Amino acid sequence: MTRRDVIELAAKAIARADQVSLACHVGPDGDALGSMLGLALAMAAHGKTVTASFGSPFVIPPSLSFLPTDLLVPPDRVPDSPELMVLLDTGSLERVGELARNAESAATTLVIDHHVTNSGFGDIAVVDPGAAATGELVYEILSELGWELTPDIALCLLTALITDTGRFQYSNTTPRTLEMAADLVAAGAEPSVIGRHVYEEAPFGYLKAAATALARARLDPELRVVSTYLTGDDIDGAGITWDDTENLIDLLRLAVEADTAVLAKAYPDRRVKVSLRSRGDTDVGALAAGLGGGGHRLAAGFTAEGDVDDVIGDVLESLEEHR
Repeated sequence: MTRRDVIELAAKAIARADQVSLACHVGPDGDALGSMLGLALAMAAHGKTVTASFGSPFVIPPSLSFLPTDLLVPPDRVPDSPELMVLLDTGSLERVGELARNAESAATTLVIDHHVTNSGFGDIAVVDPGAAATGELVYEILSELGWELTPDIALCLLTALITDTGRFQYSNTTPRTLEMAADLVAAGAEPSVIGRHVYEEAPFGYLKAAATALARARLDPELRVVSTYLTGDDIDGAGITWDDTENLIDLLRLAVEADTAVLAKAYPDRRVKVSLRSRGDTDVGALAAGLGGGGHRLAAGFTAEGDVDDVIGDVLESLEEHR
């Protein structure tokens, strides 16, 4: 079945549903939250009963709090057995946390995603790793439906595109991506608003945490990797939250000697969340999948348990194996 075919199937499923619940992956980024809210707003504008949520911890990232979130509800307020459940930017059912139960009980489950690791679960699967962002696929579904792009919908979808293409700097940016972005700006989305909130605002404590992480950074010239970590004590000492450090990996990846950047966040419960970025020579999506996570070729991550130095050591060992 072609992408065009599944886009048509998705549009028909959305058109005939009266009650829809949407979910994106736990700890949503700009593409996950922007895609979900953009689609939710469009559905609500066409008379559908809509709830949108994501699994615990149910905390909106500060950098994305500018998005219109009126339709967001905590996961325990999502209907148990939705008529239609839409899962966005989610490579597997486990990635939606406790909302997996709602998806399994839904009459119809629609998956909209662009992760290469997505096997195509759900009753209808709009999955295309060639799409720069899940927001691209939502845009195409709305185009198929013939629904108007309001300024708020356009803002959500442009946020999805901007964040998952690194402000249109990553290699996943295509002419089609830029054409969509132009349409979204014409519909009322303001790139300056997105840029300011996502990339140009942070609490002062972020600077302290960044200084700590950068002072710890280590470069392995043979593996061409730069790595560092933050602890819960670092975050508490800086007076910020973990969500405030989302853009720190972009500082780390500036080192021209490195192809791969590794940022580990060591939580008090011994969980270690690792973010990975690549300039192009290393498939960090495959690397993360081998360590229990997932993502894309140039941006991925995973969560492990144990000592942060050991976890970083596992990443370096895996990098060596991938060379």
